[in-house]
Order: sequence, then C-alpha cells, then structure tokens
Amino acid sequence: MADATGLFVSFEGGEGAGKSTQIRRLAAWLRELGHDVLVTREPGGSPGAEAVRHVLLSGAAEMFGTRMEAILFAAARNDHVEEIIRPALAHGTIVLCDRFMDSSRVYQGITGNLEPDFIEALQRVAVNGVVPDCTLILDIPAELGLERARKRASADAAPDRFEKEELQTHEKRREAFLDIAARDPDRCHVVDAQRGEDVIADEIAAIIEKRLSLADDVRATRPEVAQ
Repeated sequence: MADATGLFVSFEGGEGAGKSTQIRRLAAWLRELGHDVLVTREPGGSPGAEAVRHVLLSGAAEMFGTRMEAILFAAARNDHVEEIIRPALAHGTIVLCDRFMDSSRVYQGITGNLEPDFIEALQRVAVNGVVPDCTLILDIPAELGLERARKRASADAAPDRFEKEELQTHEKRREAFLDIAARDPDRCHVVDAQRGEDVIADEIAAIIEKRLSLADDVRATRPEVAQ
C-alpha cells in the first residue's frame, strides 16, 4: 500500500484496451466529487522519465537487448516515483497511472524472457516501496485490441515499437496480465474491455468508490498520536 493518505491506482492491459479513455473518464468523475487527481503515465510522467520514454518507444534501445530495456524502464520508473508519485500521495492526491510495474513484469519479464528474479529485483529498486493500492487490468482479446490500436495509429501516429509485434506475443501478454490478477486478487481487478465505454466506466467507478470507502474506514480507526 502507498503511504500517507492518497490513493494510487494503476491501469494495465494490452494494446488497444482503452486505458487512456477510462483514465480520463475516471479522473473527471473523481474531480467532480471534489478529489485532487493526478493523471500520469509510464514510461514517462516526470521530465527524466519522459526522456527515457522517447528512447524506449522509438525502438532506439532495442538493439541493446531486452535486459537493457528493462533497466531503462526501471530507471524511468524510479524517477517517476520519487519526483511525481510519492509527493502526490503524501499530499492526499489520487494518482491514476497508465501502466506501472506489472507492465514490466509482462513485457520484459514474460515475453522478453528475462528471469523473474531479475525483474523483481529491478522492481524493488524502482518503486522503492510505492505499490499501487488498486490495479485495474482492462482485458481484451489481443486481435481486437491490436485492431483498435492500429486504427488509432492510422489516425494519429505510427504504431510504437510494442504495437508492431506479432499477435501471438500480444495474446501471451494478455494471459500474463490475467495471471498477475489471479495471484494478487486484493490489489487487481480484471475489467472486461470488450463492452461499451459507459459500462466499463461505471464498473471502474464502483471499484474505486469501494476502495475510497475502505481507505476512509482505515483512517477513521487509526489511533491519534499523542502530542
């Protein structure tokens, strides 16, 4: 759990699952309720991490191998955590992050064939104790997700280095995200991303509303510190 009084929510899932849309909708709803909300992303989120993002998504680091990519992701994540996420949580902000540590476990660990111990050691250093309170995994068949991602790319920009990979690789990642959710059900919630945008948004809002209620209950039962 994140320290202090904020709430840390990460969004995970394959390409084209609709994470950006649902983050935007959740942020708007929470702000209407009067919450202070920070929307951020990975790789990126802080000036240092954004510089690394360009290197990673452009494919410039691909020639150095998956191990180097994983190290770069970890370096970007640590900068993001220490410069942006931790201070926001300390001020009671709700942080919504598009991808976090589970993406490294899936992209560099499972389909990058890196050793689990190596990935987990990187994660411990990168997050330095800041773990999402809630992770929403938007689940969609890889073929459908890639179709959505390619339509978006044709309208906006070229596919990034990860969107170009083969269908089998993307389906393997989908299965890996579902496995993470099964192993950590207290933190992770799988959301069917094949449904309508409004239906998905309502389900996510209900999950977060429950999380906020639980957080309030915990704070209410904390003993006061004697002055």
